[in-house]
Amino acid sequence: MKSSIDLEKFNQESKSEFPSNKKLKEKLRKTKGKNLDERFHQLHEETFKEIDCLDCANCCKTTSPIFIQTDIDRLAKTFRMKSSQFIETYLHRDEEGDYVLNSSPCPFLGGDNKCLVYEDRPKACREYPHTDRKNMLGILDLTLRNTLVCPAVFKIFYEIGKDYRK
Repeated sequence: MKSSIDLEKFNQESKSEFPSNKKLKEKLRKTKGKNLDERFHQLHEETFKEIDCLDCANCCKTTSPIFIQTDIDRLAKTFRMKSSQFIETYLHRDEEGDYVLNSSPCPFLGGDNKCLVYEDRPKACREYPHTDRKNMLGILDLTLRNTLVCPAVFKIFYEIGKDYRK
């Protein structure tokens, strides 16, 4: 049974748990990559049976994906624009020099939490929240930051933490 998500409650909990999740991240750095990947992937499967992204869409409401050139070209084509026009309309470069959205929530997020450009969405959106990737060790910092954005990542971290809090 999928449950609806109280984003206010999630924001409070994720912030209050952040210091302990940060400590957990340091413990996870010392584990074997293969074991960590297996545990993350198992919990990813279990968690997304319970959590439906359409009940939340907090990632789309609060953060921007990084847009790579192929994303820009694909979406520009979708909107029958030149890539430069798409960039001018929707994107800017962040501190790292990556293209990100000008504003949040995402301009392509519908009122029903559905993505209006789902079939053409950026690679970063397709892969989010990255908890089923190989080499989770390499993206622990990103995953920790995502505990503040995604209730599923927060839950996965909580479940992994149980293994280390014994």
